[in-house]
Amino acid sequence: MDTLRAFFDILWHSFRNLLPIVVVVGLFQLAVVRQVPDGLIPIIVGLLVVVFGVAVFLQGLELGIFPIGKNLSNEFAKKGSLPLLMLFGFALGFAAVIAEPALIAVAHKAEIISEGRVDELTLRLLVAASVGAVVAVGVLRTILGQPLHWYMIVGYLLVVAVTFFAPEEIVGLAYDSGGVTTNIVTVPLIAALGIGLAVSIRGRNPLTHGFGLVALAVMVPMISVQLYGIVVYRFGGTAELAEHQAYLAEHAAHPGGIEEAAATLGGVLLGMLAELLWMVRDVLPIIAVVVFFQYLVIRKPIAHVARVVSGFLLVIVGLYAFVLGLKLGLFPIGQGMAEQLIALGAPLYLYLFAFAIGFATTLAEPALIAIGQKAEEAGKGRLNGNHIRLLVALGVAIGITVGVHRILTGDSIHYYIMAGYSVVILLTWLAPKYIVPLAFDLGGVTTSEVTVPLVTALGIGLASHIEGRNVLIDGFGLIAFASLFPILTVMLYALVAERLAQTKGGAE
Repeated sequence: MDTLRAFFDILWHSFRNLLPIVVVVGLFQLAVVRQVPDGLIPIIVGLLVVVFGVAVFLQGLELGIFPIGKNLSNEFAKKGSLPLLMLFGFALGFAAVIAEPALIAVAHKAEIISEGRVDELTLRLLVAASVGAVVAVGVLRTILGQPLHWYMIVGYLLVVAVTFFAPEEIVGLAYDSGGVTTNIVTVPLIAALGIGLAVSIRGRNPLTHGFGLVALAVMVPMISVQLYGIVVYRFGGTAELAEHQAYLAEHAAHPGGIEEAAATLGGVLLGMLAELLWMVRDVLPIIAVVVFFQYLVIRKPIAHVARVVSGFLLVIVGLYAFVLGLKLGLFPIGQGMAEQLIALGAPLYLYLFAFAIGFATTLAEPALIAIGQKAEEAGKGRLNGNHIRLLVALGVAIGITVGVHRILTGDSIHYYIMAGYSVVILLTWLAPKYIVPLAFDLGGVTTSEVTVPLVTALGIGLASHIEGRNVLIDGFGLIAFASLFPILTVMLYALVAERLAQTKGGAE
């Protein structure tokens, strides 16, 4: 009974996370577009499937993955082995990201739009390996007590430098890939690991040493994916491209290829089974990490095996429902709204929609609420959780609006990104050091498992329906802006608040 009650609570939270999107889209359909969207019933069904999928997925995490991950962390803390802890951090980061629903969605879109030049599986493996490596380094940073701002300043200087040389086809995708790594799976796992370490080590402050792992997990994939793009677009051969295009033609229905399945019942069932097998493949890395460390490193049996197995099964079913719901609901909404608002010929409505959808969805983001509460507890009176949420929501709204403006004007994303992160580097140097890890982490948790597909579809829809735009070059990048601007708003707020406090103190 308790488990069922918990599931309905999660289901309600998932619905609440989706509700702002429904409200904003509904208002714009009624007041601006003034027409009912085509395929309304499949879209509604898709949205409900997304809610159900997210709820089942989260329930699976609570039953299986989180408890066993926490148990493994405690066991490693008892052993006191730094190499084992770093190895566990790498494996945990890799396994969580490779199964990240938002990354699956973005990687699949990138493969289709690039006509196979960007390989979906390669992109996901590269991003997952980057996050794994950075979690291992972040664990070491927390243990040594090193300040985060040096890591971020050096890291983003490298990001800006690589962006200067990266081909324009990969820049938006690279920054979006960094933004989607920290969502439904990774944020709770990685944040809990960092804060738990800071609390357990004497002399470490949870606010300055516990936060920051999420920030590092966002930054490094931006570098690695751009390097991948340099190799693929500047040194990739035409034979390899032809091979990828042939593969895409053969596997056009994955993932979420239900709409292209055969019309017969047997064909539909076969397509659904194939999709479910893809989901099993996506979750296998997490299972492998758990089994390896539990039985070969810790050498203890898994407690409550039946509960853990049921948790993993729910994760697989939830992932499957989530991807299916994306194809039926969220992708059509984003692309449909882009097409309808462009047809009106009034850019102001597009800016208003971008701002409203960014602000509303961010305020309802569960990961942001959780991080805000943790920050308020760790800040001991210096921070207010509700103020943080408003600042972050404002940052996301501004970021998506600026990103939409870039697509409408056709400006190069290089200049926006390099200018934006140059300001971030400057603020990292000037802002109070206690706020830096939190600000970067907040930039990573703003894009939820529901918001990312919608925003991705909006960008692709805009680039598809504006003459002279390249979908791969101009369609990606909105998530990057949604992750960048909250960092700016939070650090600016902390900087201004500190200066005002100093001025007031000096006047007294």
